[in-house]
Amino acid sequence: MEAAIGRYVWSKAGRDKNKLFIILDVLDEDYVLIADGDLRPVDRPKKKKLKHLSVTGKTAEEISYAVTNRKRLTNADLMKAVQRYTDELADSKSNGEG
Repeated sequence: MEAAIGRYVWSKAGRDKNKLFIILDVLDEDYVLIADGDLRPVDRPKKKKLKHLSVTGKTAEEISYAVTNRKRLTNADLMKAVQRYTDELADSKSNGEG
């Protein structure tokens, strides 16, 4: 799965292991900046190696749009997007899809 701005990722290593984040910037082929609005605020994203992340196939379109168009992005925006994806996963598991 390709790393892209707005893509949801799960941390596989470190103190934030098993937490969901959103990619805010792709630095190079090895590193990205991630944030979730809570543990990692938008103004202090975490630089993380891609090999320590599990990239999902899902993108937070509003986050991707805001970042690429240089719109103001708030921690609440990130938290809302992360919560929405978490809710979707919970719904799909409760419906027997997961």
